Order: sequence, then C-alpha cells, then structure tokens
Amino acid sequence: MKVIIPVAGSGTRLRPHTLTQPKVLMNVAGHPMIYHIVNQIIKDKIASSIVMITGNMGEQIEQYLNSTFKFKFEFIKQNKPLGLGHAIHCAEPAFSKDEEVLIILGDTLFDVDLKKMCRNKLSVIGVKKVEDPRRFGVIEKNKKGLITRFVEKPATQKVSPSNDAIVGLYYLKSSISLFKSLDNIIKKDIKSKGEYQLTDALEDMIKNKIRMTTYTVDGWLDCGKPETLLETNSYLLNKQKKNYKIPGSIIKPPVFIGKNTEIDECIIGSNVTIGDNCIIKNCIIENSIIDSNNTIENVMLKDTIMGKNCKVIQKKMTYNLGEYSEKIQQ
Repeated sequence: MKVIIPVAGSGTRLRPHTLTQPKVLMNVAGHPMIYHIVNQIIKDKIASSIVMITGNMGEQIEQYLNSTFKFKFEFIKQNKPLGLGHAIHCAEPAFSKDEEVLIILGDTLFDVDLKKMCRNKLSVIGVKKVEDPRRFGVIEKNKKGLITRFVEKPATQKVSPSNDAIVGLYYLKSSISLFKSLDNIIKKDIKSKGEYQLTDALEDMIKNKIRMTTYTVDGWLDCGKPETLLETNSYLLNKQKKNYKIPGSIIKPPVFIGKNTEIDECIIGSNVTIGDNCIIKNCIIENSIIDSNNTIENVMLKDTIMGKNCKVIQKKMTYNLGEYSEKIQQ
C-alpha cells in the first residue's frame, strides 16, 4: 500500500508564519506537524512508500523529511492550486499497478488506529459526528452502513443532509478505480466551488459500484487556524506527559522544551511548546508555541505562536508610587 499526503496548501489562515515556510512544518508539541503523521505511518508499518504532493516551498518539506526519516518518499509538485482532487490526481505517476491507497491530509492530525482502519474489507472514509456539519464535507449512508452520497461543505443549506463530517482520512482498495474517477471529473471539468474535489471523484466511484463504508475517528485534531493549532498542541502535550525540573523556574505541565534552551526565572505552562536553542528569561508563558532560536525576556505571553529566530525583549520597569496611585498598561 502507498500513502498519499497532499501538502501543497498555502495555509493563508496561519499567516504570517506560512509566508516563509509550509504550514506542515509548523511546530506542534515539539515537532513539525508533518512529523506526527509520517512517524505514525512508519511506526505502524502500513505503507511501502509515501507520496508527498507539494506546492510552493515544497523543497523545505523534502529536505526536512529526507533528513529526519530513513524511508522511501516520492515528491510530486502540484503546479497549480486546482483543488484536493487535482492534488491527488498528480500522484498517479507514482502508481505502476493497482494497489491499496491511504490518503491523509497533511494539515490535520489524528489520534486513530490506522492499522485497524486499513484492515477493512471495503474502502473506508474517516468521519466524525459534529454538531454543525455545514463547514465540512459530509457523507450519507444507507441502512447497511454503505455510503450513498458525498456532499462538499453544504454551508448554503439550512439543514445539512448529514452530521458525519469527513475528517481527511481515506482508505481506498483500488488505486486504479480512484485515478479513473479523478480522470473522469477532470476531463468533464466537474468542479465544486471552482476546484476539482476529491469528494466528486469518490461520488463517481460509488456510481461505478465501488462500495465504501465509514470509520469513526474520535481524535480529529485540526491545525488550520491559530486557535485550533494551539488546541492540538495542548492535546498532544497531554499525551506525551514529559516532566521538566529547572532550578529557579516553575514548570507547569504539560510542556515541551527543546534542546539547548536556557530558561531562567520563568513560569512556563501549562500547554507550552518551546523549541531548540531558545533563551527565555524572567517570563511567564502559557498556552503558546515558541519555535526554535528565539530570545524572550521580561514578558508575559498567552495564546501566542512565535516563529523561528525572533527576539522579544522588554526593559524591566521600576515604579515609585504613592498612595492611591494607578499604573495601567494596555
């Protein structure tokens, strides 16, 4: 089986961080988000190779993966952002025969048993029940549990046809059937919201008698926005349960602290990731992600995401206040 991971998205909701690096290289709980996906695939031994569909700055992803993992990667560039369906279609040259394929979206992390999901006798779509499914692609099933219809983000409908949201995991038994349906929607120029959608190709597969069912994914961790990235960081830190003791500072778990990082007279945590080679002095930091090579002094940070090679230094303030004085900093 081969795994396809599309990572060509521009990540506009995470700017300015994604102006200089791909979204999937942003730090989450001590590692780039793509690390968590690839590490599980390799650890579970479920794939012979991983096909990465890259876009702008894709060479950064290629360099990181090749230097971090000893595994077979294939890198294919999506030259134009024409949708997820088009991105998956770009992977076709990597398949020389009909084989199983697992598609994992590169900007979403999962706490899921991939081995169990891929043991299914049918093609499987990962789903999670949500209260308001109008922001997501959804599926409809018949009484036998087989998928009968895919709906791409029914936001314009007052009532969604289903609350089974598609989370970004797709296990398909036949790569030939997948690429045949992708070829079909592209040749016929079938688009949804101006793009070639994977859900339209999956709909075409169902019309061609390919049976599909669902697999419930409870651990669906979104990394698409700053607030959800911080939530995912917190979730993963709680799974790691690392403990640190630093003289002169208070460390409130869960936290992750990288190598060669100096922390002096600080309160760190909870839910904080700090990368390698940082200098942090006289700070209070809570629910934040601080990437590598940063210097921070005399500040309080909360709900913060800081990229690499930043410097934030404030002078220590001295006050001499009489009775009934007020000093308020906004």
